[in-house]
Amino acid sequence: MVELKSEELVHFGKKAVDTVMRKGADEAEAFLSGILNTSVNIERGQITKNMRKIGQGLGIRAVYKKAVGFSYTNILDDNSVIKTAAQAFQSAKASKADKDWPGFPTPKKYGATKGTYDKRLATISSNELVNIASNMLKEATSHDKRVFAAFGTAETQLAYRVVVNSCGLEAFDKGTSIGCSLGTVARQANEVTPICMEFNAERVYKIDSSWVGKEAAKQAVSALKAKKIDSGDFTVIFGQMALLELLYYTFINSVKADQVQREQSALKGKIGQKVASDLITIYDDGLMANGLQTWKFDDEGIPRRKTPILEKGVLQHYLYDCYTAKKDKIESTGNALRGGQNPYKSTPIIQATNFTINPGNKSPDSLIEEVDNGVLVYGFQGAHSSNPSTGEFSVVATPAWKIERGKIAYPIKAAMLVGTIFDVLNNVSALGNNIRKIEQIVTPWVCAENIRVVGK
Repeated sequence: MVELKSEELVHFGKKAVDTVMRKGADEAEAFLSGILNTSVNIERGQITKNMRKIGQGLGIRAVYKKAVGFSYTNILDDNSVIKTAAQAFQSAKASKADKDWPGFPTPKKYGATKGTYDKRLATISSNELVNIASNMLKEATSHDKRVFAAFGTAETQLAYRVVVNSCGLEAFDKGTSIGCSLGTVARQANEVTPICMEFNAERVYKIDSSWVGKEAAKQAVSALKAKKIDSGDFTVIFGQMALLELLYYTFINSVKADQVQREQSALKGKIGQKVASDLITIYDDGLMANGLQTWKFDDEGIPRRKTPILEKGVLQHYLYDCYTAKKDKIESTGNALRGGQNPYKSTPIIQATNFTINPGNKSPDSLIEEVDNGVLVYGFQGAHSSNPSTGEFSVVATPAWKIERGKIAYPIKAAMLVGTIFDVLNNVSALGNNIRKIEQIVTPWVCAENIRVVGK
């Protein structure tokens, strides 16, 4: 990807908007995105691939008599932009009017972001990524001869976003990120553990690949000699990856305004009501310093902001884009997102940014020491099959460990957790101080009581 200057990108956006308006549209919007991803992969204990993926382009929304058309191109030159704009207008003319169409937003002042762009990552060499990947492998395999590195990656990303519309909005932002991850197993006699994974991701060049390698290896070794447990209600400590998988498919969906307005959320009509433990305070912060999902504006050009979701267990707010905000006669919370490796190919949906659970004051060791009979869960399988309307889940806990009298007793196999996310949140009894960023989630360990575990 040639890193085009912001002036050039805005030029293409304005040309797209001007072309659509000259065709007779009532409104127009151009969204441009570009991603340069450089990665080094690990497969079966070896560094196998060194890849560069490039994706950039322009998506155009045209509005004609409240009907919306969309078209996109991955070629950024004047001719292609004009052609794509014409296609978007024709699509609008052929579409059905939407009486709830809110119109595109007008310009607003954007807040400042911190720690989201590092020029070193914009020019990082593949050799540096090879060194990061090699270091992870070395640390993992030297920890214990029973450890095998199944897969992993070291990667960087340079990205930009541009929004231009016919209401005078022009916005540009760019960012970087770097991450490394390693999935390991441990082998002993005829036993092979589940995949145990660790990672580190940041927006600036500040990751610890040695720690990732060591921790992935430690997890794998500690997962050997797994046993089944009897079914029952246990105290459960949820690790960050487990929380990501569980919250993404249940609670986060329940606070999206479109789900609420379609009556597909258990939290409809519950603003101001208690829906979780007093210990739980959650906010969505699109401007979080060093946040993995931090940008100045969302993918409609609305300023990102900090939105309270739960305050001491009481529901405060839903997440909105422009469309759903107009329906409820409020302002958008800046949560419109176009996802995937090529965001310009899609229209916006509502999504969380840096969805944060406020930490407590207990260390991970302290949390474990206070549990007499419980389970520590690092990850889940099957969370995608959870019911977003009710918050119900039935997931396989892996890797997971039994806690007895304040100590890790042994690893667990073939255990499932069942219940609803609201049961979990209402039964939270303690929070860790080990807050971490994982994709859209920023959270510490969370300890909850009376969670149903189905064992042998």
